[in-house]
Amino acid sequence: MSVEQLLLPPSSPGLYLRHRNRGFAAHITATAETLSAVRQLARSVLVAYGADDDSAADAQLVLSELVGNAVNACGQHVPLVIEVYVTGRGIAVTVHDPVPELLPQRADVDLDSDCAESGRGLALVDHLAPGWTLECSALGKQIQCHLTK
Repeated sequence: MSVEQLLLPPSSPGLYLRHRNRGFAAHITATAETLSAVRQLARSVLVAYGADDDSAADAQLVLSELVGNAVNACGQHVPLVIEVYVTGRGIAVTVHDPVPELLPQRADVDLDSDCAESGRGLALVDHLAPGWTLECSALGKQIQCHLTK
């Protein structure tokens, strides 16, 4: 049995998984269940490919924020493609959604605010993966992040 077969569970409704070098690509219909599965998978696959646990946890957080932004912008059950993999310099996380005209919006909320219930997502992404990019893609748009070691 290959490493990919050991690491990637079988696909399920709303979640189609593909191995990629040192990680995976997930085609999902965004629901709480599919996001939870992809988050758990991200951590275990990243650690299996050599990322330390703290870096894998940071990648999980970035992934959650990017998917949350896509769902807020595009709506529940939006089709997304998520790529997560270890690189020579750290971890790459890419989220593709189908609506290129809906761009991420920064809220004017401090990261350490005690009373804010939302609005810190892009600030967290800025902190954990500075220099993230947004580009149009064949699927709509993609946000690509790199978390360095």
